[in-house]
Amino acid sequence: MNKTDLIKSIANKAGISLKDATAAVEAYHETVAEALKAGDKVAISNYGTYEIKQKAERQGFDPRIRQHVTIAASKVPVLKFGKSFKDLFN
Repeated sequence: MNKTDLIKSIANKAGISLKDATAAVEAYHETVAEALKAGDKVAISNYGTYEIKQKAERQGFDPRIRQHVTIAASKVPVLKFGKSFKDLFN
């Protein structure tokens, strides 16, 4: 499923127009991104928690030049699904 399929599915299930569903998906995306950039966690009960994880600087290997390289520290967004959501699949 891609973004367009998701928007169509939301529009059909909610009985709203594609334009409104698109606006809702975009607003959700922007709201979560803004909260994470501000350093907040976004916890949605029965679904999961979005948060930023700090990855430390580490050593990697570049196969093109066949040398070890240093990979800089970075921040990555993470979604940890909640138990009730995971239970839907078992």
